[in-house]
Amino acid sequence: QVQLVESGGGSVQAGGSLTLSCAYYGDPYMSHCMAWFRQAPGKEREGVAAIGSDGSTFSTDSVKGRFTISQDNAKNTLSLQMASLKPEDTAMYYCAASGFWCGPIFPGTGGNWYWGQGTQVTVFS
Repeated sequence: QVQLVESGGGSVQAGGSLTLSCAYYGDPYMSHCMAWFRQAPGKEREGVAAIGSDGSTFSTDSVKGRFTISQDNAKNTLSLQMASLKPEDTAMYYCAASGFWCGPIFPGTGGNWYWGQGTQVTVFS
């Protein structure tokens, strides 16, 4: 069983920064890939960034150079540092974990993931 608990969301002015955190509880073999997804109102959930247990990282083009994903294995936490935020980054952000390697499954949202409850990020202009 896996439990993911996100924190760090909030409201920020465009150009500002936020850091999201995710605490992971459960089977360590279910965290070969840890990721952040987001879903804006009326839109499909999309992959934002992912990190594998080997340290490899993946990110969607729209956040490259602005968002940084990292993990602290000793503390079982995942982070997403977000800078130069834009109004279009406004969404519910979800932490996710999978026992599969990132390459074949990210940024897909199929049935390979465990999900957190989400944390809201609002960027206003």
